[in-house]
Amino acid sequence: MTPTRPLPQLRIPATYMRGGTSKGVFFRLQDLPEAARSPGAARDALLLRVIGSPDPYGKQIDGMGGATSSTSKTVIVAKSARPGHDVDYLFGQVSIDSAFVDWSGNCGNLSAAVGPFAISSGLVDAAQLPADGIATVRIWQANIGKTIVAHVPMAGGQVVEDGDFELDGVTFPAAEVQLEFLDPADEGEDGGSMFPTGHVVDTLDVPGVGTFKATLINAGIPTIFLDAADLGYTGSELQDAINADPAALARFEAIRAHGALRMGLIAEVAEAARRQHTPKLAFVAPAAGYTASSGRQVEASDIDLRVRAMSMGKLHHAMMGTAAVAIGTAAAIPGTLVNLAAGGGERSVVRFGHPSGTLRVGAEARLVDGQWTVTRAVMSRSARVLMEGQVRVPAAILRAGADR
Repeated sequence: MTPTRPLPQLRIPATYMRGGTSKGVFFRLQDLPEAARSPGAARDALLLRVIGSPDPYGKQIDGMGGATSSTSKTVIVAKSARPGHDVDYLFGQVSIDSAFVDWSGNCGNLSAAVGPFAISSGLVDAAQLPADGIATVRIWQANIGKTIVAHVPMAGGQVVEDGDFELDGVTFPAAEVQLEFLDPADEGEDGGSMFPTGHVVDTLDVPGVGTFKATLINAGIPTIFLDAADLGYTGSELQDAINADPAALARFEAIRAHGALRMGLIAEVAEAARRQHTPKLAFVAPAAGYTASSGRQVEASDIDLRVRAMSMGKLHHAMMGTAAVAIGTAAAIPGTLVNLAAGGGERSVVRFGHPSGTLRVGAEARLVDGQWTVTRAVMSRSARVLMEGQVRVPAAILRAGADR
């Protein structure tokens, strides 16, 4: 059937990138249609259509999303006017089955791709970039108001992507990008401390579900840590053990909602449904051997503890970067559930087992005037451009967004 009128599509410069164990569509702010350069309904409508949401089928067939929390992501990068920073980085977690973009937190995995993208896109002053060596890119993470320092390898004036750095959860080796998350502890939306309740361990009562010991922490991303045994799990579970169990998913979401309320992130439990990206929920267990999703055997001697984390309502296939920051920070603070699972005591580095393998993260924490503070957390990721060019969306989407 021949259409009776043209059906125009917008063509927007974009780059599809892997960062850590996530993928997303990256934009320069200046390349977005004018209506989408500012926060609001038009921007959200555009990004939803780019990714292919909302999709009642849960597949995102008509968009760039990959139908998982790790692949339903967007990034907007711009030159920074903030002193001491090169670029501003804004992350949008796109819901798969609802018309919602969550701007409440960062993506630590895609943080690894921001520096390389900024350099290759001409957003970093060329005069400060080494032809060969390591380029330092200072990033303002606009969602949470924090600084990330990316150390990006360069050769011949270009970003290096090939290398021998292996990251569990990513099939092929690549060049290592080291990330420093400066002052990653979030004082919280209510002005509280790293521990919004003032305790390293709380008792969390969830009506109809149970009562649990919990560490509620704002570091990297607001996170609720639980003991795997309290939930009836071993801590060695892979995705199918959780994601194929609707009752378990509902229970986790109820716990997450009540934890968010206890952390002061929401005013009532029902609001959690509109805040899917944060807080994260994870459960921990002492070190023990298990078989990772790749079939690789992880030995107890390889790790300090096991961690499994929920993201956007499902068990994550590896570990979110921001949650890794929370794990490293909590592990460094005596008495938290993470620290206790790792054997207790003081530590500046922890290696934990996740469904795809292991990850090492460091954190510098100290007690100041009775309050725990963390100056930085450090971990390594990798990044690679998968495709670049133009992404297309129906032109009418901006008009529809403006009318919302």
